[in-house]
Amino acid sequence: MAEYKLLLPSMGEGVMEATIITWLFNEGDNVKEDDSVVEIATDKVDSDVPTPVSGKIVKILKQKDEVAKVGEAIAILEIEGEGAASEEVKAETPAATPDADTLKAIEEPLQATIASNVEFSGDLYLSPLVKSIAQQENISETELKSIKGSGLEGRITKEDILAYVANRGNQPVQQAAPVQAASTPKPAATAPAATVPVSAGDEIIPMDRMRKIIAENMVKAKQIAPHVTSFIETDVTNVVKWRNKNKAVFEKREGEKLTFMPIFVKAVVKAIQDFPMINVSINGENIIKKKNINIGMATALPDGNLIVPVIKNADQLSLSGLAKAINDLAYRARNKKLRPEDTQGATYTISNVGSFGNLMGTPIIPQPQVAILAIGAIVKKPAVLETADGDVIAIRNLMFMSHSYDHRVVDGSLGGMMLKHVHDYLENWDLNTEI
Repeated sequence: MAEYKLLLPSMGEGVMEATIITWLFNEGDNVKEDDSVVEIATDKVDSDVPTPVSGKIVKILKQKDEVAKVGEAIAILEIEGEGAASEEVKAETPAATPDADTLKAIEEPLQATIASNVEFSGDLYLSPLVKSIAQQENISETELKSIKGSGLEGRITKEDILAYVANRGNQPVQQAAPVQAASTPKPAATAPAATVPVSAGDEIIPMDRMRKIIAENMVKAKQIAPHVTSFIETDVTNVVKWRNKNKAVFEKREGEKLTFMPIFVKAVVKAIQDFPMINVSINGENIIKKKNINIGMATALPDGNLIVPVIKNADQLSLSGLAKAINDLAYRARNKKLRPEDTQGATYTISNVGSFGNLMGTPIIPQPQVAILAIGAIVKKPAVLETADGDVIAIRNLMFMSHSYDHRVVDGSLGGMMLKHVHDYLENWDLNTEI
């Protein structure tokens, strides 16, 4: 029998470590090749780790809530054959590594909720755990830049920063205020939350990891971007007729459902091509105009949380290709099969609030994007139509859309015209469009 070390796999650019959520097997259990053996969480996405070999789990090296680095062994399996097998990723050991007791003493307070005013620029990549430690210990960005990271591409790992904290009193510290572009105002400090009284019978539900991330991101998004929202009501009768005519044929041919979302994405992509300055991000005093059109698709998860998988290069996909990409991402999102890279790189986002029966919403712009579109429910209503013989009242399929945009770079004219073009593309949808 041979020993196989199961390593934490690479999870995409910028993801250096993950937290163990739960093991799906116990020590002594037999597993088959491609079985999902452990659930992990990063700051991007929750996912499962499959085993590339069949064997018996003889030792679990990383327990629930522990953090593992990419390439680090998380379990040992006993497999058929002789010798030991694995491809271990070795990292340089940081100088003056503290002993286990010191590490524990430093790390224990970090299990509590972190509250800090320390902010770091986008020039320095920090994992959520490392950032939390830096905030808890009031480590400045200047200090962080002086730490030699032992992770991939010199990035700072948990061990690096804990070692620095343990030896911090023995080394000179250079304090320097971060330089900030004059045109980029720093968000106002958040006022401390008021204490909420708890009455008898009230239930206290701790936020899970994903809800904490969502909460933090939403607060930052509102602090950073001055939001403006425009609304429009759209007649999507042709869209409804076209889908009714094609959905059965598409499902029979492709084995997949044809939803409204591919049509919405197609209209949004065409409008972005008309107004490319909506497909931008802000970096200090610079506007970064994106070459690719990557559409984020807000997706509700079974546990009530929200995730935004990304349709990459949506402008290069046909309607059929969009339908397949959307179905695939939605399925994998709801079954915790997304990879971290599946949620990265969006340049514009669509949120379908109509799927919950809502008529409209005022969505929050996900950073660093500058706009987001909310699609409302499609409702049959009487509407006035202009005909050659005069105005008539007819039953039509109507839908509200709301467009939130960052008023730092998107004025009302651009945000409004972009929305009007999406409206026009949907209202004038060609019933002979091929799928």
